[in-house]
Formats: sequence, structure tokens, C-alpha cells
Amino acid sequence: MNEKIEHLFRQYTGCEAESITRLTAAGSNRVYYRFTYKGGTVVGVEGTNADENAAFLSIGRHLRSKGLPVPEILAVSDDGMFYLLQDLGDVSLFDVLKSARETGDYSTEQTALLEKVIKWLPALQFKGGQGMDFRVCFPCESFDRRSIFWDLNYFKYNFLKAVGLEFHEARLEDDFERFATLLLNDAPYDTFMHRDFQARNVMVKDGEPWFIDFQGGRRGPIEYDLASFLWQARAAYPESLKQHLIDVYIEALAPYRKASAQEFRSSLHNFVLFRTLQVLGAYGFRGYFERKPHFLQSIPAAIDNLRELLRQEIQGCPYLTTLLRNVTELPQFNPQPTPENVKLIVRVMSFSYRKGLPHDDSGNGGGFIFDCRGMHNPGKYDCYKKITGADAPVIEFLESQGEVQRYLEHAYGLVDPTVDKYIERGFANLMVAFGCTGGQHRSLYCANHMAEHLKEKYGDSIIIQLEHREQGVKKEL
Repeated sequence: MNEKIEHLFRQYTGCEAESITRLTAAGSNRVYYRFTYKGGTVVGVEGTNADENAAFLSIGRHLRSKGLPVPEILAVSDDGMFYLLQDLGDVSLFDVLKSARETGDYSTEQTALLEKVIKWLPALQFKGGQGMDFRVCFPCESFDRRSIFWDLNYFKYNFLKAVGLEFHEARLEDDFERFATLLLNDAPYDTFMHRDFQARNVMVKDGEPWFIDFQGGRRGPIEYDLASFLWQARAAYPESLKQHLIDVYIEALAPYRKASAQEFRSSLHNFVLFRTLQVLGAYGFRGYFERKPHFLQSIPAAIDNLRELLRQEIQGCPYLTTLLRNVTELPQFNPQPTPENVKLIVRVMSFSYRKGLPHDDSGNGGGFIFDCRGMHNPGKYDCYKKITGADAPVIEFLESQGEVQRYLEHAYGLVDPTVDKYIERGFANLMVAFGCTGGQHRSLYCANHMAEHLKEKYGDSIIIQLEHREQGVKKEL
């Protein structure tokens, strides 16, 4: 941790922190910490880009001055690279909706919370736009033709090229020009565009939504943020819920702007399509080039969105429409139905790195290997040396640290979508292995919990084989 942020904290509170916890970051390079002290908690942010920091701080102060639910900026370092924020907790809207995403069943409370978010959006856009100094926005002050082409070319080079689809560059550029003209129909704008308005960027505190991560905000069209929110690929809102929330938005929009519902929906469709291309470009770069599996696993959901959107032609863009339909027909995005007599076998293992990586006997060629050695090791203490991660004292040790639960949540987030796709595509084998120094404590605990999690979630639809290699234990759940 940079000593400047600790100095800023002491300067703001007048005391030392009782504890400092590094928080899990999302896609950015910013580093977040939670400082706990006698007065409560604050979040410290270590930025990496001076212009981006300046944009966040200026936008944040302005939105706060308009009475909008954004975190209060408590203190800023002299160089502007570090700042302290009001702590909004750890629960995002995305977290709150987890059960609904898995079942497709949205409770009354979950739907009401989504409605609250959507009702706030016009206020964020119109009140936020009033008097804002858009010159501070980063990397540009307005949604314009140039920024549209940044995103369209990002899609072209990081997704289309990556999936190996051939295309006529000049014809595609011509349709990009026509598409940009459609998107700029209402320019110039007097409204604020968050630009990354999605469930992960809405925190829920005391049942109320708070908006974060608006450092990329700028002057822009109102449709963009609604499209971004409702068609976020991994959010997977049912179509009926999307349509209901569009109606909620149109009603909340009325005090700020008169809009024909039909015309608004038509314009929104173009932004949903644009946002989907933008997201695929990002997933392509993060997944195919940076090799981050989380983003590759998100691509099929975005392709499903694209497939649905292309039921309607893109006005004046016949080549782009055809090309995108060709994308949705690529074999890698069209899994074959699972044969009825094939059950996926998930082999969950614990092992010791000292004795080498586990061998995949299925011939499938891999799966997941999770390294547990970053967690505090019970094996360093004599009282735990003769017991394992299945015994109560070790379980209590690991869970009291708090590390193992966060670790497993991330592991579940990677494994679950893969199991879903393996079932859908009729694959027969998947290995999920956890390794630590001795293969006795941390890895064994994690393997047990992964097996239990999969059993609870998938029941008899898969076969789970649990193996603790170093203990010579094998069993089927």
C-alpha cells in the first residue's frame, strides 16, 4: 500500500486505522481499501490515471451537489491521485439479484429495487447534466462520432478478427458511418451519460440504490444508460421484466422530457445494439487477448442478446446486419444439444503442489486448477498438522480469516458457467482441482466445498467425483 493513502486517512480522521482491508477490484487498475477506525469505515482509492481521477472527483462532487445518491468524497491528496470515499458497503445490486438470475423468478422486493434504480436514472441524467463542466470528462466530454468509432473499431478488431470472421472492411466502415448517424439523431445533448450503468455499479445500502464508477461519464443520450443496464449480458433480465422497466423509465422521464413511447423504444433498440457490440469488443479483448476466462464465459450471453436484436434490420445498414447475423451462426456460439444418455462427470480434487499437478485421466485436456497457497496456511501450526481441512478446528481457522469464503465465491463464479455450458454442449468430463503446499488443509477444504456447492446446485443432473489425492480418498456424491 502506498504510504500517501495512509497519510491521507490519518489526516482526515486524526487517528490510526484499526484495520485496513484491500477490496476486490473489478475491471480497472484502481486499488480500493477499507479503513476501519473508531468513527466507522471509509473507502480509500489509489488511482493510476490523473485525468480519470480528476473526472471522477469533479463529476462526483457535482452529482452530490444535485442531491443524487453517489458516495460523498471525503478527502483528496494534494496530487489528486488518492482519495477517500463514503463507504457504501459490499452489497451490489448484482449481488442482491443473484437468486433471481439463477431461477428467473424475481421477488416483489427485487423488482421494487430495480424499479427504484430505473426511477432514479432520469434524475441522474437531467439533474446531473445541469451545470456540469463536461470539459473535465475523460477521455472525452461528449458521446460523438469519434467516440462511437472508437467502440465500433474496438468491436471490429478485438472481436470480429478474434473469432476469425471474414468481412469487407470498406463496406463495413460505410455501414458504421450510417449507424453512427442513427445514434447521433438527438445530438447535441444536455444530459449526463454514466456510460457504465449496470447492476455491478449500483450499491445497495439500507434498501436504497447508490451509484458508483461514473468516472467515464460524459455528455450523452439518455437511451445509452438504459440500454447498458437492461441488456447487460450477465444480468439476464427476462424480456417481460425489461419491457416493464422501460415503461417505468418512460414514466419517470415525463417531468424532464416529453417522449413518444413508440419513438423512444425504436431509438433505444439502436443503442441496445450498439452497447452489445461495445461489450463484445471488451469481452473479446479481455478474453481472447488477455486470456481472462470470466470474459470468455460472458460472450454467449451477449451473442444471445445480439441474436434477439437482429430480428429487426438495422435501418440503412444491410451489410452490418448480415455480418452480425453471420456472427450469431458461428459454430462456437451454437452448441449442440446434449445427448439424453450423457451425464457430465465433474471430478473435484485436492492435491499437493510438492507432488505435481493432477493428471486428467479423461483425456479432456484440463479444466480448472486453483492455487490455494495465497491463503493463510494452517499447516504452519503444530496443532493442525495431524488433521485436515475436513476437521472442525481447521475449518474454524480457515473461515475465521475470511479469505476462503471470498476465494470460493470467485471459484464458483468461474466453474458454474462452465458446468452450464458443458451440460448444454454434451461434454462428458470436467476437472476442478485445488492445490496447496501439502494438499491437506486449504485445498481439501476448498474441494469439499466446491463438491457440496455443485451437488446443491445441480443435484443428479451431473455426477460429482470427489478425490483427495494425498489422502487416497475417492468418492462419488
